[in-house]
Amino acid sequence: MINSSQAWRDLFSKERVLLLWLLVAAAALFAFLRLASEVGEGDTMAFDRAILLALRSPADPAIPIGPHWLVEAMRDVTAFGGVTGLLLVTAAVLGYLLISGRPRTALFVLAATAGGSAIGKLLKLAYARPRPGLVPHLVDVTSASFPSGHAVDSAVVYLTLAALIARTVPERAVRLYLLSAAMLLALMVGVSRVYLGVHWPSDVVAGWTFGAGWALLCSLAYRRLNPVGGKSAG
Repeated sequence: MINSSQAWRDLFSKERVLLLWLLVAAAALFAFLRLASEVGEGDTMAFDRAILLALRSPADPAIPIGPHWLVEAMRDVTAFGGVTGLLLVTAAVLGYLLISGRPRTALFVLAATAGGSAIGKLLKLAYARPRPGLVPHLVDVTSASFPSGHAVDSAVVYLTLAALIARTVPERAVRLYLLSAAMLLALMVGVSRVYLGVHWPSDVVAGWTFGAGWALLCSLAYRRLNPVGGKSAG
């Protein structure tokens, strides 16, 4: 009887945690929709313009602030959110999962990352916001601006991968490190897009909120499908 009571308490405790994270994911996606509404009404333009101009020389908006090497560094960072970089990272993780005997987890990762990226591209088509013309672009771009594809994709891929890999690691400090590194990388990619002048800041914030919400939903779905985690979840 005691064991049964303890089991029920553990179950309800886990359900409360899941519900809490589900609410966080819903809040992130709601923030994206709210920001999209603000962008559509032009309410973010003053903020967007102020940030973009603050990152350029007052004398010449073609010249970004900071030392000369910073521009090249930002171009390198932004590549971590590009298609090639993300495909290489995802392929490496998928290869690891397949070799270690986790084909179902590999399939889930593929579906989660590809699904989030596809939705992000559909959102670009739906909102069709023009790229900022306030300052010269420091890299070539062709697609629409909202939400930032680099911000969406880097958050979707890095946060999803970090969350799923963290479930196979027993040490709390290592799990925290993986999630923190993924968040930092996604943040740096987003900042690089604004610094390079190819996105309004609100594009990037929207990309972060959608990508984080999607990654959290995928993590919760994986947790429900594989409550134990680890290799047995393969």
